[in-house]
Amino acid sequence: MAIILINYIKRLVIYMYAILAVKVEERAAKAPHLQKILTEYGCIIKTRVGFHETDQEKCSMSGIILLHLFGDRKSFEELFEKIKEVDGVIPKFVEF
Repeated sequence: MAIILINYIKRLVIYMYAILAVKVEERAAKAPHLQKILTEYGCIIKTRVGFHETDQEKCSMSGIILLHLFGDRKSFEELFEKIKEVDGVIPKFVEF
C-alpha cells in the first residue's frame, strides 16, 4: 500500500494560478525573442495583457506585460528562467 501511495504522489501534479509581470526595455528589439518564448509556453498562458505609453506622435520604448498563468510550478519556473535570460527583460512573479 505504501509503495502505491508513493508512486501516486510522485505522479501527482498540483495545478495552480499565477501572475507573471514582465518589464520590457527596447520593446522593438526584444519583442521577437520574447514572443518566441511566450509562444513556446502558450498552453500555460490563460491571459496576456500589454501596457505601454503611446500618443499620436510616439510610442514608448518600454512596456509591461502581465501574464495570467495556469499550470504547475515547474512550468512557471521554466518560463520565468527563459524570460530572465533575455537582456533588457525583467520578469517578476506576483504572489498573494
